[in-house]
Amino acid sequence: MLFSSLARTAIRHSARTSSRSSAAGSVGSVRYLNLHEYQSSQIMKESGVNVPFGIAAHTVEEAVAAAATIGDEQVVIKSQILAGGRGLGKFTNGLQGGVHIINTSDVKEYATKMLGGTLVTKQSGPGGKPVNTVLLAKKMALAKEFYFAIFMDRSSGGPIIIACSEGGTSIEDLAESSPEKIVKVPIDITSGPTSSDIDTVVNGLGVSGDKTAAGEQIMALYNLFVDKDCTMVEVNPLAEDTDGNLIAADAKIGFDDNAEFRHKEIFAQRDHTQEDAREVAAGKWDLNYIGLDGNIGCMVNGAGLAMSTMDIISLKGGSPANFLDVGGSATVEQIKAAFEIITTDPAVKAILVNIFGGIMKCDIIAEGIIEASRSLDLKIPVVVRLEGTNVERGKELLRESGLDLITADDLDDAAAKAVASIA
Repeated sequence: MLFSSLARTAIRHSARTSSRSSAAGSVGSVRYLNLHEYQSSQIMKESGVNVPFGIAAHTVEEAVAAAATIGDEQVVIKSQILAGGRGLGKFTNGLQGGVHIINTSDVKEYATKMLGGTLVTKQSGPGGKPVNTVLLAKKMALAKEFYFAIFMDRSSGGPIIIACSEGGTSIEDLAESSPEKIVKVPIDITSGPTSSDIDTVVNGLGVSGDKTAAGEQIMALYNLFVDKDCTMVEVNPLAEDTDGNLIAADAKIGFDDNAEFRHKEIFAQRDHTQEDAREVAAGKWDLNYIGLDGNIGCMVNGAGLAMSTMDIISLKGGSPANFLDVGGSATVEQIKAAFEIITTDPAVKAILVNIFGGIMKCDIIAEGIIEASRSLDLKIPVVVRLEGTNVERGKELLRESGLDLITADDLDDAAAKAVASIA
């Protein structure tokens, strides 16, 4: 069975990025930046979007002080993690739900249970996400809840606004049960939303208040999407209060890493504690890495070759443990770092190195493999297939190293040997 389509979807962006980087003769790891709700809410506020008053707290003492500043009998306390489904999630300490409306007198109790805890949701993965921040927000009198989002749409080649008259719940479930309630409006990226586009969205939401004011809020969200080089702006729920005003009661924004040079103050807010530590380490070395759930570590140059390698491992009965593309100009130090990242996964029982040297020279790869094997004192099988620029010198270095490396003549042979080495 070929490498799963789900895993292919997960690495598609890295593949595109790696291809661009290799063509340019340099390696560049690109990931989309996602921010917490409290960070996204502040950016929305600065862009003219109505948001509830809230204060982020990193300690129990700060949470209590924030609630006192809000000054109401009740407040909303929200766990801040980079995963959806917080309200229906569960903490590993037993606390049910990552979002609560509570009495101000109970803030200390809830903040103590939430901060430093791990929240598991449908989107967090079974390991959950650490909660290092909570958002204390003013409880709003909301009359209606909608769903609103802007994404880049591949089929129309530009932004698309998605709106629904029902919000505050899983949009995926709603799309399955009541797809007719969802309005999709493609936007011309060169001219922006027309008045007709805005009217379609406002009417699709079912706004009962001032439609002109509602349209201005939709336009503010779109301008944020464009001005900040966003990949996603999602508000669930986009709510209407009892006075008919639209309020972004939740905020989720994603940013294109290619635009980091334009928004350094935004990218400085990245929370690495919410990311896979291996991906963070790979990013520091300009490597493209995504962890998977197999037991054969892969180190390859070129995203297409990486996916082919994972496919053939699967065809031979094995399971790839990662996607790792070193690109076209990796150094010995980067190769060593790649090995270190792969071997931090305890599930890895063997490593397959598959290099087709064009810009990337096989002797450099060989030097990196040798240095990594010696410095890391590797105890697992390492299968190496080299082809291309300086391949004979690379193979010579491997032979003379005295290391117990398994060499292969082609990819089919390499995959078979990698699977056999852990059988």
